[in-house]
Amino acid sequence: MLQQQVYVINTVLMVMDAVCVIAAGYLAYYFNLYVSGGTWSMDISVFAASVLFVMFVNNYLMGKFRLYGDTRPSSINLVLSILKSMIVVFAFLSTGVFLYKELDYSRAFLLYFGIFSFTLISITRLFSQIYFNVLSRKGFNARRILVVGDMQRGKIVTDIMASQLSYGHKVVGQVSTHREEACSPDTLGCLHDFPTILRRHAIDEVIFALKGDRSIDLSGHLDQCRKMGVPARILPALWKSGDGFLSMETCQGVPFLTLRTSNINATGLVYKRVLDIIGGLIGTVIFFVMYPFAAAAIKLDSPGPVLFKQKRMGRQGRIFNLYKFRSMYRDAEEHKQELMDKNVMNGALFKLEDDPRITRVGRFLRKTSLDEFPQFLNVLKGEMSLVGTRPPTLDEVEKYQPEHLKRISSKPGITGLWQISGRNQITDFDQVVELDCRYLDQWRFVDDLKILVKTVFVVLQRKGAL
Repeated sequence: MLQQQVYVINTVLMVMDAVCVIAAGYLAYYFNLYVSGGTWSMDISVFAASVLFVMFVNNYLMGKFRLYGDTRPSSINLVLSILKSMIVVFAFLSTGVFLYKELDYSRAFLLYFGIFSFTLISITRLFSQIYFNVLSRKGFNARRILVVGDMQRGKIVTDIMASQLSYGHKVVGQVSTHREEACSPDTLGCLHDFPTILRRHAIDEVIFALKGDRSIDLSGHLDQCRKMGVPARILPALWKSGDGFLSMETCQGVPFLTLRTSNINATGLVYKRVLDIIGGLIGTVIFFVMYPFAAAAIKLDSPGPVLFKQKRMGRQGRIFNLYKFRSMYRDAEEHKQELMDKNVMNGALFKLEDDPRITRVGRFLRKTSLDEFPQFLNVLKGEMSLVGTRPPTLDEVEKYQPEHLKRISSKPGITGLWQISGRNQITDFDQVVELDCRYLDQWRFVDDLKILVKTVFVVLQRKGAL
């Protein structure tokens, strides 16, 4: 119910903010008309376009500044976030007005519009803050919540409820799971007194924040709540403070606790795949254009196939053939064991600074990263992504510790954090794993775009390749 309340409240707030922008637009129009003595006029379509632009972009930006979240911001942070949103949206609008110089647009109207928008939105939001922070919590119908758990986990829930956005709620107190904590002034009693506490304190909802002690009859207490008509919710014992990867999902009406291992959700997978298809098509076209020239150079330099094919480990252990322009002599793999003592990497990776197996053309292909272009075929086939972790060889994975396997929990990429972080300067495999895990844990679609842009600059500057 809490999230449903958040949805309804934020919908109302978005409508209020939009109405404030519309009102500010008309106030600015008539105020500017009054100041100019009625000599100024503005095309109605330009006026409407300006108001609609500010209204939609401002709502979007206020969402980005967490003003449509599930917590109540402080008054100072609220006003500052509104100010930042106004500055950005009117900077865009001013730029548009400047670019269309032939447009009959009053700069004074723009100024008044910005001032009135900021003022009206700030006033309505501050009054909303007063209602949600003070009045709604003291109302007769404010939801009275009881927390059940030890002092540590109980305080976590109490702190969350203190900043939660809702129609109005109040944490009545806490029921301790330990008798020694029951005497604390912050508790209403221990778990043995649970039915009596429910009757005595007019409880609307119970939140169980237990550590997973099997001696506690949780199902019995939940049944007690059900019989008395008191809703209950449970903080999972698996959850730890700072853990953002545990969530609840419902499948055909059946609830499941889900432990995610990365920040890439279903929507993110769609975004990545669309980007992979677009980038894969572009890269494949370039690959086919350059193929005859690269093939001729490779064949003239040394005997052997044009393309190098190698088994690599993909997402969750899926094996696929990775393609590259051949940059080594044909018998390079046979001499790998002879060169193991010259490995510059600490850990499972194998890398040489001056690999004698690389051909003359191969050095150029690697230095310019042109040898990677056949991998766009892997991207189109869905075996790889444009951005991801480095695809390991099968013998590398055999040396992995359990904590290293997380880096193959998603599709490998042509480029990634390791490639743009000066890969020839990193000689510790644990650093590579740390970069890969950071990418997975903190993934955002915009980060993929940033990595792709940085990769282009790294390739043009010929940095990081061996």
